[in-house]
Amino acid sequence: MADSKPKLAALQAVKGMNDVLPPESARWEWFEAKVRALMARYGYQNVRTPVVEPTALFVRGIGEVTDIVEKEMYSFEDTMNGDKLTLRPEATAGIVRAMIEHNALYNGPLRVWSEVVVFRHERPQKGRYRQFHQIDVEALGHAGPDVDAEQILMCRTLLKDLGIPLADVRLELNSLGQPAERMAHRAALIAHFEAHADRLDDDARRRLHTNPLRILDSKNPAMQAIVEAAPKLSEFVGAASKAHLDAVCAALDAVGQPYRINPRLVRGMDYYNLTVFEWMTDKLGAQGTVCGGGRYDGLFEQLGGKPTPAVGWGMGIERMLLLLEAVGVEPVPFGPDVYAIVPAAEALPTAIAACEALREVGLDVLMHGAGAESWGGMKSQFKRADASGARHALIFGADELARGEVAVKPLRGGGEQRTLPLTDIARWAAELRAQPEGAVPAAA
Repeated sequence: MADSKPKLAALQAVKGMNDVLPPESARWEWFEAKVRALMARYGYQNVRTPVVEPTALFVRGIGEVTDIVEKEMYSFEDTMNGDKLTLRPEATAGIVRAMIEHNALYNGPLRVWSEVVVFRHERPQKGRYRQFHQIDVEALGHAGPDVDAEQILMCRTLLKDLGIPLADVRLELNSLGQPAERMAHRAALIAHFEAHADRLDDDARRRLHTNPLRILDSKNPAMQAIVEAAPKLSEFVGAASKAHLDAVCAALDAVGQPYRINPRLVRGMDYYNLTVFEWMTDKLGAQGTVCGGGRYDGLFEQLGGKPTPAVGWGMGIERMLLLLEAVGVEPVPFGPDVYAIVPAAEALPTAIAACEALREVGLDVLMHGAGAESWGGMKSQFKRADASGARHALIFGADELARGEVAVKPLRGGGEQRTLPLTDIARWAAELRAQPEGAVPAAA
């Protein structure tokens, strides 16, 4: 009798939201380990904030007339209580909200970092997705240009730690000045573009009186002449703002870090002031920014807290992994120390006990897991052991087990196979961990 149940359609991930599976996930783990090590060296502590925040947080923090708030946020109403909520489109506003809510700066400034999942409803393309991941770094309560420079150089250190040639990236800087200076520039921009209103496209007309700074980012060829002729922010930046940027540049000069002052470098979020910076590359086509950040001294007060200086940066993980691929850096693949080969089901109890003993002394052990009905021959298991990336294979053969031993075969770098006693695992396991690739501890 035929099955009358209708066949269910297979479900797929939402467009622009991607799964990360082995072996690709090993590249992520390698990258994340580099980041964690970097943060420890610079004294930054980890923070974790909710992925869902009140919509008002981003409207107030990012700016109501920014592209992110107007077009890109995933917002919804909580069906339980009617609260307006949003999947976070960036990390900084949520971190500042948490600092204010918990009075986290009561005992002084903090340096913090986070790895976050971020959501923006935009057209998916390579390196730019609707769900993506960021490394976010913030120095909270620090007003000096020394911390701006420190964060820029943190990025450089991470690039070097990842193996990315510094010749393949460049650093661009600008000063956005202070709010009053930006307001004067804004008024001048409006006057300039109003004088050429007949040459503005629909998007520029819409932004003219709400966010004229974004018109400077226009890619419309017909508008490039009037964009280039627009007043520059640097013409309105005061002496104190210039001195702050000069101090950042002096610190970079002291360590020989090249940079370019880009007067058109701005931000799509309203909370930035003074220093802004981007690390850029030509290796990723149009998606050239690999890390961007800057100072946002007004955000705490904007979100209801006390005036607090702050500076930070964000780095997209997906884009960084693309850059690693583009420059030919191959992350060190994940591989256990040991792959346990079990030729027959009868050896399984001894193999499990031995593997647990090895793990207890710090070795990473992967055991062949096929069921007894499809155990797989030795050749098949050795192929799996080699593919796992393990440095050594442990072979629980019948002859070895009869003598109370296990065979240890190097899988990388050559070396001879030896048999070692199962009664003395702790001794030779410690030696195995310390041995260079391909070496095997001497038999007792």
